[in-house]
Amino acid sequence: MMWTRTALGVALLLALVSQLTAHGSDDLVYGYECRSGFCQKVELSEENYAKAISLPVCRLFCGSSIGTLWPKPTGTVRLDTLMRQVDISFIDFNFNGTARQQKLWRAAEDRFMEMLDAQIPDRKVLARGGYRMTVNINTPDEPTPARLTLETDESYALDIDTDASGHVLANITAANFFGARHGLETLAQLIVYDDIRREVQVTANATINDAPVYKWRGLLLDTSRNYYSVKSIKRTLEGMALVKLNTFHWHITDSHSFPLEVKKRPELHKLGAYSQRQVYTRRDVAEVVEYGRVRGIRVMPEFDAPAHVGEGWQHKNMTACFNAQPWKSFCVEPPCGQLDPTVNEMYDVLEDIYGTMFEQFNPDVFHMGGDEVSTSCWNSSQPIQKWMKQQGWGLETADFMRLWGHFQTEALGRVDKVANGTHTPIILWTSGLTEEPFIDEYLNPERYIIQIWTTGADPKVKKILERGYKIIVSNYDALYLDCGGAGWVTDGNNWCSPYIGWQKVYDNSLKSIAGDYEHHVLGAEGAIWSEQIDEHTLDNRFWPRASALAERLWSNPGEGWRQAESRLLLHRQRLVDNGLGAEAMQPQWCLQNEHECPIDAYDAQV
Repeated sequence: MMWTRTALGVALLLALVSQLTAHGSDDLVYGYECRSGFCQKVELSEENYAKAISLPVCRLFCGSSIGTLWPKPTGTVRLDTLMRQVDISFIDFNFNGTARQQKLWRAAEDRFMEMLDAQIPDRKVLARGGYRMTVNINTPDEPTPARLTLETDESYALDIDTDASGHVLANITAANFFGARHGLETLAQLIVYDDIRREVQVTANATINDAPVYKWRGLLLDTSRNYYSVKSIKRTLEGMALVKLNTFHWHITDSHSFPLEVKKRPELHKLGAYSQRQVYTRRDVAEVVEYGRVRGIRVMPEFDAPAHVGEGWQHKNMTACFNAQPWKSFCVEPPCGQLDPTVNEMYDVLEDIYGTMFEQFNPDVFHMGGDEVSTSCWNSSQPIQKWMKQQGWGLETADFMRLWGHFQTEALGRVDKVANGTHTPIILWTSGLTEEPFIDEYLNPERYIIQIWTTGADPKVKKILERGYKIIVSNYDALYLDCGGAGWVTDGNNWCSPYIGWQKVYDNSLKSIAGDYEHHVLGAEGAIWSEQIDEHTLDNRFWPRASALAERLWSNPGEGWRQAESRLLLHRQRLVDNGLGAEAMQPQWCLQNEHECPIDAYDAQV
């Protein structure tokens, strides 16, 4: 049936209540009306039933030109107020693409239907009937399987119309699978469950043109300090897809554990994993990479070196200060450990690690880590001291930076070897090597991307940008989502406290950080370092704060967080409906009573 805002009458109300009672459901008491641009909760009665609507439907059209869409589109948005009931048993998909891509498209279709199903609390009371819906996806017939790169066009256009027979037609046009996938994500947000009429409904007419502002929209997860199951990683990827984040930065290894199976070096995970049940096998990695690809996400590996290594490297005589004590003299947290750049055989091991990563991840960009190198660690090694003296070097800070530059040059050569000379762009963290004068001597701005983890106001960021480097922003004062816990090597709170609220994440302007060099900003990543987080607390650390980051990176809104708050409340419920344990933002009363909770909501009217 088609729903319009015409009187339905007492008979329909009584029939609906009778239907709900027959199915054992509670009688409906509340609906919503749009008043002065806000959805207001009202008790259902014979008099107001005709114009009362469900909260998801009300929020689509009341007071905002973009409804409840998250992240907000960057182009044209037109949403009509007419809704059509959809028969979810008759949703058809038409798409083009080569035979090699059929599996990818089918997986995207299955996921779309799962998202619709997640909205329906009880299929037993779902009203029968509704119109057939056809989703037409128009992309070029690509000759090779889709692969997300820095050059990928992620834009899309979505048009929803209804023909004379009431058949709903949704047309998505995009340059490739990734743009089309984003269009499907938006379409899914325009299909809602109306709990008054127990129907799945879609806006009958809509036009949306959309494209992201930033190319790199990511989350980092450290799986070394604590192990995360593949299931929990997939859950994170699902959340990312819901908000059009496109990069999962997998910090797989560190000094604490080496949980990755490297084909030619099985001793690394056998000695380095917390247990043999906590290893990412080749099959696991392939599963995660494909799961991400279906959701429009590149899964990018990081092998952090030359620091942050230890477990797994036993018996190789290729490290310095491994598990040295007192640890605070050699590293930032226990256990310590750094590679010894003077051991030539060590680069053969690196080549095998890189080879596994390139074979399994096929990265368009590769992360080589490079943070928190301790010169005191290297200086504690007599073999390293001896080697440096043989080169005619001293043992001052500048000499150890030269040793670091030597490592980076040799390691990069091994990356290029396994990448078959493709000169894959390399990401490094800000560090001593990215400071003057070493950055000019060892890091080519044509090859390296610098990931910023210091504060957004750090003056060193401008010096990096002035040299022409592209950057990815992860300033810890806004995007380190593990901040705000207890201290774990001392009392008090952890080093980057306090807890960072979603509002600060949302208002973290990359333009303000980069100034005149904004064109060198690829995007940003929110990060979870896992000293005090594991898979059981993962969801509420990422979500919904990662959603706030997603809108910042997709839309770069000119307004602050306040205009987004009511949409984010409803979006958070969507995360929960799709299986994510997203942190609560406010009492549910605030969700049901829009505009009533902000402390200054009525100040302008006083």
